[in-house]
Amino acid sequence: MRILSLGFTRGVIAQIIGSALGTALIVAIRAILGMPNNDLRDIEPAAVFGGFVGGIAFMLGVGSMDDWIKWMRGIATPEYHGPDPNKPRWQRYFDVDYDHKVIGVQYGVTSVLLFLLAGTFALIFRTELAAAGMQFLSPDLYNTLMGLHGIVMIAAILTGVGAMSNYLVPLMIGANDMAFPRLNAFAFWVNVPGALLVVSSLFLGGFDTGWTGYPPLSARAPLGMQMFFIGVYLVGLSSILGSLNIIVTVLKMRAPGMTMFRMPIFVWAAFATSLIGLTATQMIGLSFLMVLIQRVFGMGFFDPTKGGNVVLFQHLFWFYSHPAVYVFILPGLGIVSELLPVFARKPLFGYKWIAMSSLAIALVGFFVWAHHMFTAGMEEYLRVPFMYATLLVAVPTGVKFFSWVGTLWQGKIITPTPMLFTLGAIVVFLFGGLTGPPNGTVATDLHLHDTYWIVGHFHNTMFGGFVYPFFAAIYYWFPKITGKRMNETLGKLHFWLMTPSFWAVTWVQMFIGLRGMRRRIADYDPTQGFEPAQLLITIAAFLIALSVLIFLINLVRTMRSSERVTDNVWNSRSPEWQLPSPAPDHNYADRPFVVVGEPYDYGLPGSTYVAMQTGTASARAE
Repeated sequence: MRILSLGFTRGVIAQIIGSALGTALIVAIRAILGMPNNDLRDIEPAAVFGGFVGGIAFMLGVGSMDDWIKWMRGIATPEYHGPDPNKPRWQRYFDVDYDHKVIGVQYGVTSVLLFLLAGTFALIFRTELAAAGMQFLSPDLYNTLMGLHGIVMIAAILTGVGAMSNYLVPLMIGANDMAFPRLNAFAFWVNVPGALLVVSSLFLGGFDTGWTGYPPLSARAPLGMQMFFIGVYLVGLSSILGSLNIIVTVLKMRAPGMTMFRMPIFVWAAFATSLIGLTATQMIGLSFLMVLIQRVFGMGFFDPTKGGNVVLFQHLFWFYSHPAVYVFILPGLGIVSELLPVFARKPLFGYKWIAMSSLAIALVGFFVWAHHMFTAGMEEYLRVPFMYATLLVAVPTGVKFFSWVGTLWQGKIITPTPMLFTLGAIVVFLFGGLTGPPNGTVATDLHLHDTYWIVGHFHNTMFGGFVYPFFAAIYYWFPKITGKRMNETLGKLHFWLMTPSFWAVTWVQMFIGLRGMRRRIADYDPTQGFEPAQLLITIAAFLIALSVLIFLINLVRTMRSSERVTDNVWNSRSPEWQLPSPAPDHNYADRPFVVVGEPYDYGLPGSTYVAMQTGTASARAE
């Protein structure tokens, strides 16, 4: 059967077999040593070992390590792996492929699937919250669904970042592929066993810690907690490897004439994001690994009875997890800066300032993590420095807003669907930013930290910083990826249904947060008047889900359509739009270009950004 020949299928089967064999091996060793194997707690070490073995087995089964294994055996491998002419093209997306464009699509489809899964979890527990009292979920299942919603959504965002960076960066800088194509494929595929392990926690007792995995709760949670840790560890490994690849690609593979300050602005955003991903992701892996080891081997890293310190976990965790917010939003802000000049037909105002502000956000982001810990019992003398650092990060973010306003000012603005989502991103992210300083100021954070105010603020930041730009990117580059343009009517319906529904969710969340509604709880007192607000939030959440369904219908209809579009749909100056759509396998192998001007000189007569060496095309302003 063809489905059994797919790399994805082989990988999943290998992971199941590997997990079973790894678990069985440790169970057998324990039995030989006379150790008990009576319940899940007894076999937890075996399950943890099986989880790691299963992850490795998936990577072997899917084929992402084949070339490296051949090299170790002294077997030569091809310089380039092209598509197999004997297989249908769609099969490339279910097998290991080294073309960055295929990998970008793989990341993107995975991201959308994870978004749908995380959104489904949210709808389930939001339905529970629509009325006071426990309706159909147990507290433990509620906690697990809430935690899975958070961590799966984060995995969805990370893979979405991977989708945009992998597909766009080589095309935008004139490279034929990423610097390390095999490592690029490995970085994508390691997400799959990671995601499967995280979801498997739902069937292994779940966990009651939320997505943060704080001890001491995580140190005594059910077995599902360990699967959560292993899965996040693998997804984090993907982020590290992908970041390394982006950095090397940007530094070493730019087209002739493309200095750093002639790069498309999205490349700057991807570069700054990768600096964070490469240097900070180890901390979340380390913090989760230490809890995992504490549970399996009885270590005392975070156990006060053994000399440990639970606050240490939060320092390690948030040292990554707040910079991770900028891993999520910097690419989104790069999309906003990339699209505004195209649809305003004006030069990007303050290009160099926007580029450097991305690096400034990445740098300052490393000095703000402890504002998440003002209520955690950390040393009081640390509060004020972290408060000032938190407020300081608003400065480079403000630079971007100033530039966006300057770009729009007196522009010839048109509003197709990508522009609508771009403008929506600006407004939503602005509101998320304005609601941030109260969380970074000690006096107000002590009152707001564990309330629904934080939930509303965080969703504003994530939707404005990533979700809206991600949809803008899909609508904008879909013609480049497929040669087909998504339906404008359905796209605008998607936007105008999602936007007011989203505002209803977050505004009401922050309102009830100010009135004392606690976050991360499965039930609440009906006499406090929260029930109508929770019902409204739930209805609005389902309307957001309906808008996403419209997006999916648009996506499927467009893919099934035979209607083709011209190569440069949006009349963009960017290099990728000077290629046919879809882009050829080798990008610029037959059509190299030289950068001869500035990237965003829209509206300046006679200006040219790239000159194709074949003489067949150039990126000129109108």
